[in-house]
Amino acid sequence: MSTVSESFGSMVFDDRVMRAALSKEVYDSLRKTIDEGAELNIGVANAVAEAMRDWAVAKGATHFTHWFQPLTGITAEKHDSFISPAPDGGVIMEFSGKELIKGEPDASSFPSGGLRATFEARGYTAWDPTSYAFIKGKTLCIPTAFCSYGGHALDKKTPLLRSMDALNRAALRVLRLFGNADVKRVTTSVGPEQEYFLVDRKMYEARRDLRFTGRTLFGAKPPKGQEMDDHYFGVIKPRVAAYMEELNEELWKLGILAKTEHNEVAPAQHELAPIYRTTNVATDHNQLTMEIMQKVAAKHGLVCLLHEKPFAGVNGSGKHNNWSIATDTGVNLLSPGETPYENAQFLTFLCAVIEAVDEYADLLRISVATAGNDHRLGANEAPPAVVSIFLGDELTAVLDAIEADKPYSAAEKTVMKLGSDVLPKFNRDNTDRNRTSPFAFTGNKFEFRMLGSSNSIACANIMLNAAVASVLGKYADRLEGADDFESALHDLIRGTVRDHRRVIFNGNGYDEKWIKEATEVRGLPNYRTTPDCFPELLSEKNVSMLTGEGVFTVEELRSRYEIMLENYCKTVLIEANTMIDMARHEILPATEKYASVLAANLALKKSVSPALSCGYEEKTAAALSALTDGIAERVDELETAEAKAREISEIGPQSFAIRDEVIGKMTALRSLCDEAEVITASEYWPFPTYGDLLFGVN
Repeated sequence: MSTVSESFGSMVFDDRVMRAALSKEVYDSLRKTIDEGAELNIGVANAVAEAMRDWAVAKGATHFTHWFQPLTGITAEKHDSFISPAPDGGVIMEFSGKELIKGEPDASSFPSGGLRATFEARGYTAWDPTSYAFIKGKTLCIPTAFCSYGGHALDKKTPLLRSMDALNRAALRVLRLFGNADVKRVTTSVGPEQEYFLVDRKMYEARRDLRFTGRTLFGAKPPKGQEMDDHYFGVIKPRVAAYMEELNEELWKLGILAKTEHNEVAPAQHELAPIYRTTNVATDHNQLTMEIMQKVAAKHGLVCLLHEKPFAGVNGSGKHNNWSIATDTGVNLLSPGETPYENAQFLTFLCAVIEAVDEYADLLRISVATAGNDHRLGANEAPPAVVSIFLGDELTAVLDAIEADKPYSAAEKTVMKLGSDVLPKFNRDNTDRNRTSPFAFTGNKFEFRMLGSSNSIACANIMLNAAVASVLGKYADRLEGADDFESALHDLIRGTVRDHRRVIFNGNGYDEKWIKEATEVRGLPNYRTTPDCFPELLSEKNVSMLTGEGVFTVEELRSRYEIMLENYCKTVLIEANTMIDMARHEILPATEKYASVLAANLALKKSVSPALSCGYEEKTAAALSALTDGIAERVDELETAEAKAREISEIGPQSFAIRDEVIGKMTALRSLCDEAEVITASEYWPFPTYGDLLFGVN
């Protein structure tokens, strides 16, 4: 049995493999491409392809694929075998540099938002050498970008790489002003915490809503939910522990640094957190993680639910995006050091993030907007839809002193005394962890907490990188032309704090008083739903910034507006139709049948003894009969609203019709059905209940 260190990365064509398999000349050339963006010549590509093929075949691979991330939110792959015919009637295993560098998948069935006509099928995939190739099953997977015949990005990797380049360019300009001539590259790194639910597969299969939509559309509150706070960090159940153990093994083979695992707040909810990787690699790894989580669950008779809100009444699932900036020389640019007031470089980058979040809060909200995430944001379990920054008391005091142009007296570290001589004493951190803040500083990084559990982290990091790059570029323009750098820097930091402090909030983000203050006093935007925020993607301010940084073209932005709103509409309409189907074919027959049984029992009792008390049967039968009629009416109303919304041709008006009419009808139908569940005998209810699902895995 191999050890973790032996198996880790065993299915990855990583730096260890490349050093051993490539000549020094080829290896050095490839590293220059990876590290500095140097052009890759075909000779190097051929040598890499040959080594990659030999390694993959030795591992049992028979096929290769260009693995990419279209705008569907999941990954895509088309498999080609290595075999080519040999003159003697046999086959040889071939794989060329041309096949490594470029592929041509059919792009006609992927979302494009009008970037191409349906009959224009050609698309291209291009190798991303910064993300290592890996083996999945018997297939060599080559991470690639995906674009149309006209060169427009049809994926999430391409704009992410562009945003990383934009931030690198701007950050280098600022660092040069501080005398950092040895830094060649600045990168962002991410550690995405992944929340998820595990339910029994047999129960999952018995519920059409879970199978069709990934969440429960009906379900009365169980006798116990998360009230006791006993699941969070609790002892992991054996079946779940076995799942986590195999999940770790599979992720480690793919070089994914899965580090932390624990029970989350809601029953049946869990979390996995990795160690930080470069944002591009972290994004690839998170997509792989979600896929492997679901595959491993199936082997254990489980289903991994990644929907943001699979169950009403208990916490939903998010994906906390821990984001930092570092140089290739190993300096974390968001690390304050011991004296943050004296660390001018840190304060410059901190202020750039503050200004970026304030100026482009709408883009950050857009980057996490989905039908599923609309159930979480602002629901006292996730951050509110208002974007604000938590800095903690010390950093806020530093910025207050800067704004007032007064000296800052640093407080000494507070020693935590735990009341027992045998327990260790340790210094308290400068900042607490604010779980209610959408964007919290946590010591040397920011934690963007608004992402939904099923989201690709690419979208949020594209917007974050681009916004910070834009502000850093503006800072560089101002400081490069200054006669006195130190004086200009002082004025820049002080002015930024003054102009953008409205976005800093260290209190309870769940408090309704804060929402009122944020919107009415501070003027912060509050986009509560996906249809509310997505039009802002095409605002002049945002288009100018994103195109100016080279992250998107105007056409690509318009396409994403169409695609994401269309996804919202389709998601909710599928849910509406699933509710109609379940109510008509499962719930109504069940309530009707149980009401009939009660009526028959009532009649039998009355026939035996007219004076016999029949209060339960009479009362319950009457209630169920009324609920049955009400459910039937609500089904018809929902069906009418769904049909009207579907007829609207323009995606913007359709999204608002769905938000304002269809969702309300869905809520009304669910309310009656959940009420009926409470008074229907369990043997007649047609599918597993919340109690079954949430507490059904031992």
